[in-house]
Amino acid sequence: MKNYKILLSAAALALASCGAGNSKSGNADTTANNADTTAQQDAPKTIYATMQIADTVKMGEPVNLKFTVYNPADTASKFLKWHTPFEPPLSKYVDIKSEDGQEASYKGAMAKRMMPPPADSYIKLAPGDSISATADLSKSYAIEKPGKYTVVYNSTGVSGLVVKDSVSFVYAQ
Repeated sequence: MKNYKILLSAAALALASCGAGNSKSGNADTTANNADTTAQQDAPKTIYATMQIADTVKMGEPVNLKFTVYNPADTASKFLKWHTPFEPPLSKYVDIKSEDGQEASYKGAMAKRMMPPPADSYIKLAPGDSISATADLSKSYAIEKPGKYTVVYNSTGVSGLVVKDSVSFVYAQ
């Protein structure tokens, strides 16, 4: 009989808590949104990267992409150099598309990686510091026709680096 009373009490508490959540759902959403906004404003600054490329590149010349990583935080931070220009071309870390949507084929090497990454696969940045690397995309991607191309970084999930903006260039004769 005691077991039934305990179960009955637990069921009543569970139902009561469900009803309480439903009666405040509109306010809970507003509170959650306000909490999210506050969390974003109070979030520590984190490591990120930017890309730069010349506005116009003549056919046959190097298509140099400058990739810069910044650490705006007050503490040191590190990122995985895999799938970035900080290592030789061993993966397709950017997508390159022409104005008509045709993707430039990746013609570089594809490395298999051991997990977890060894310690020497990371680059450490001091607070407020930055580091840059340049890669000639024409060595790893089939950019063959004249036209306007857009480059988008696609490897945030591997390196941990966020690149918000794409870059574009005209490949001219």
